Amino acid sequence: MIYIKEAHPSDGWIMPANERQGISIRDPKSYDERVKVAEKTCSTLRIKLPCLVDGMDNAVNRAYAAWPDRIYVVDRDGRIAVKAEQGPRGFSPGVEQTREWLSKL
Repeated sequence: MIYIKEAHPSDGWIMPANERQGISIRDPKSYDERVKVAEKTCSTLRIKLPCLVDGMDNAVNRAYAAWPDRIYVVDRDGRIAVKAEQGPRGFSPGVEQTREWLSKL
C-alpha cells in the first residue's frame, strides 16, 4: 500500500461523513507528518500490508493517478496485473478484480 496525500483533510476539503465519524486529519506539511498519519491510519484500520508513503512532491500519486484511491497490483515480474478505476467508485470493483487475479494463481 502507498499512502498518498490526504484526500479530505480537516483543513481542506472536509467530508460530512468524516465529521460524523470524528475523523479529523490535518493536511501534513512535512514528510515526517505524512508518515505519522500513514502509521496511525494503518494501525487504526488494522492494515496488514506493508505501507510506503508518497513523498511531498506526490510523484507516485501523479504517476499512477491514485487520488483519492486506486488499486494496482504489481506481479512478481514487476508488471501491473490489476489496474482498477479511480476511487471511490473504482475501489470495490478493483477489490473484486484483485480477488479474481489471486484466485487464478
